[in-house]
Amino acid sequence: MKIVLSNDAMAWFKEEMETTSGEYIRFYARYGGSSALHEGFSLGVTKEEPMELSVELIEDNIHFYIEDRDIWYFDDHDLHVNVDSELQELTYSYKK
Repeated sequence: MKIVLSNDAMAWFKEEMETTSGEYIRFYARYGGSSALHEGFSLGVTKEEPMELSVELIEDNIHFYIEDRDIWYFDDHDLHVNVDSELQELTYSYKK
């Protein structure tokens, strides 16, 4: 599996989360909400250093990653991160 990040998503992280070179952005499974993959769980995002990194994408020296403990959530799908142009919010899609 891999993380695929659009140019708009990269710009969103830099502007909205004030992400800079050398920082880590974690995608994780959180209880609550729903997703295309799991009812009762949704995808969260936070700025934090990895403990047990499983999947990583480095763009502009920013590390986007998923921990080993959250890999089950993706069910062997790639994570595609984009931005809804009207809402200016992140969108996620999952592709095998």
